[in-house]
Amino acid sequence: MRVLVVNAGSSSLKLSVLDPDDAVLDECNIPVERDVWERSALEEALGRFPAVDAVGHRVVHGGREFVEPVRLDAFVVGRLRALGGLAPLHQPKSLAGIEALEQALPRVPAVACFDTAFHARMPVEASTYAVPARWREEFGVRRYGFHGLSHAYASRRAGQWTGAERVVVAHLGAGASLSAVLGGRSVDTTMGFTPLEGLVMATRSGSVDPGLVLWVHEHAGVAMADVGWSLEHDSGLLGLAGSADMRTVLEREAAGDEVARVAVGVYLHRLRALTASMVASLGGVEALVFTGGVGEGSAQIRGRAADGLGFLGVGVDEALNEGLEGEGEITAAGARVRTVVVRAREDVEIARGVRSVLSGER
Repeated sequence: MRVLVVNAGSSSLKLSVLDPDDAVLDECNIPVERDVWERSALEEALGRFPAVDAVGHRVVHGGREFVEPVRLDAFVVGRLRALGGLAPLHQPKSLAGIEALEQALPRVPAVACFDTAFHARMPVEASTYAVPARWREEFGVRRYGFHGLSHAYASRRAGQWTGAERVVVAHLGAGASLSAVLGGRSVDTTMGFTPLEGLVMATRSGSVDPGLVLWVHEHAGVAMADVGWSLEHDSGLLGLAGSADMRTVLEREAAGDEVARVAVGVYLHRLRALTASMVASLGGVEALVFTGGVGEGSAQIRGRAADGLGFLGVGVDEALNEGLEGEGEITAAGARVRTVVVRAREDVEIARGVRSVLSGER
């Protein structure tokens, strides 16, 4: 089955066509301006792409209702719209992509694949917040987790590669999260009710004391909308160092910039601490996986993160790490935990979900 994978993001509409063996036959990024992409650019891309049998959409939030891929129809799209309040920055873009492709390819079956689905069956201890019962029961407040498509693919690839059952995946990109995967199942993750919780990211804060949010609003007079915007767009590496680009921050650190040194230190401190928490959730670890733009592209971050995790049995070979191009193993001789770098392939995970739905497996 040939699948067109659609990833509607904040800055582009990413399209890729995968053949039955998951090789990319063609792909393109259509720029987004004011949350809209040029219809002519979409038509041009589809006109040059080979014919497809199905369309698979990345949808960030499935709520409590959608815990596996689902074929799209009017009812499902309506339910996804109703979930918009849980992911107001992401869900509208996914829905706009669904609408655009339905208009362009009305006779081609389409499937939604959810970033939250991989974490939907986490143990109740990992998914529950200690908040009032009404919040949990009526408002759906729980730890949903995100980046599930990436975590699912990377953990399965690492399992095939190493035979490991206990895997920690570090998806490090503009957004960043960790997952603890036991026998292919997510048992913990660092993102929660929203993609703000957890690690320091490019422009997102990661976890902060909720009392800080209340204080900034009540005592410093910052409007809640501005607090939310700042935590999403003006925090993380950008808030710490003035740049959201890890490469730039590392270059400045190497040149002696103290602000950049602190920013990298904060990033690594949170990364190491939460990696250890994922290991605790697993009761041990056999493989550590780096993926995502920073995870794949920064040997420095991989090496320095591993340097602080030696007590867990993690060790990275400096030469293998520095010389790696693409994906591969970077485990140091004698290390108990195998460390691997896996190319992020959410497109493969989406195509896998599409095929399972349309073949009747789900």
